[in-house]
Amino acid sequence: MIPKCSIIIRSFNEEKHIGRLLEGICKQTLYSQLELILVDSGSTDLTAEIARNAGVKVVNIKPEDFSFGRALNIGCQAASGKYLLFASAHVYPLYTDWVEKMIAPFEKERVALVYGRQVGNEITKYSEEQLFKKWFPSVSNYDQRIPFCNNANAVIRKSLWEEQPYDEQLTGLEDLDWATRIMKKGYSVAYESSATIVHVHEESVSRIRNRYRREAIALKNIYPNERFTFFSFIRLSVGNVWADSIHALHDGKFFKELNSIVAFRVLQFWGTYQGYRQKFQPDETLRMRFYYPNDFKDKLFKKKEQNTSNELGEKIIYSS
Repeated sequence: MIPKCSIIIRSFNEEKHIGRLLEGICKQTLYSQLELILVDSGSTDLTAEIARNAGVKVVNIKPEDFSFGRALNIGCQAASGKYLLFASAHVYPLYTDWVEKMIAPFEKERVALVYGRQVGNEITKYSEEQLFKKWFPSVSNYDQRIPFCNNANAVIRKSLWEEQPYDEQLTGLEDLDWATRIMKKGYSVAYESSATIVHVHEESVSRIRNRYRREAIALKNIYPNERFTFFSFIRLSVGNVWADSIHALHDGKFFKELNSIVAFRVLQFWGTYQGYRQKFQPDETLRMRFYYPNDFKDKLFKKKEQNTSNELGEKIIYSS
């Protein structure tokens, strides 16, 4: 039987979280009609083993070949479902009808993409929680006029992916790019507020800055006419720190969260400013800095240098 929906999960060292996602998927009302695919980009922990033990099809991608778009395209290529549902490995659904709710808006023929609501948990940074509330409100919108979406919790028609794969060169925002291009073809994007997942973000200070830097680089490619100046950095940092502080004061968390608010918002917009200032396309070294933690990058580059040295040695031996 051809599955109604294929769930495609991108992962790297997610053994701490992926079990909860898979447990939530197993409880879905449409579980018998689901196909599960994990696209793993070089995990060194038990992520892939946990997935295999749960009956998930695991597809591997080399870390040096990774981009968000490429990982999705590989997963989509391996999928056989009518709908392709994307979930980050560090999310989990709140309700057993999550998948059912996600694919319901496709009853309308012109709907190309549906994305669901995201909320945080007890470890979510206060400012990120404010972003979730802003980007993922409690009211659904089945005919959204802007291409915003998020592939941590989104689903598309496979037929449209075959017509329009994801851009593999972007350093992020492959979801926004896909939605922008598909809407130009006359299709629509729907937001389903009742299809809720918890998004667990555990980011260091440097990873926050890197996330917004690589997304700004991508945004420049998607919308070349957009600008982000140093004044934009100052204005948005101050404005958002102020707004978050007011919310925190109202919630009785001002003194507890102030340092976190300032750090998150300054790094968010400083990373964005850095991304907009970058004049060249990221090479492999910079891409690895965006996607992987420092200790993993060091091991990978050391291995590559060793392989290059061995290859060079072999060439010298065979040529002498």
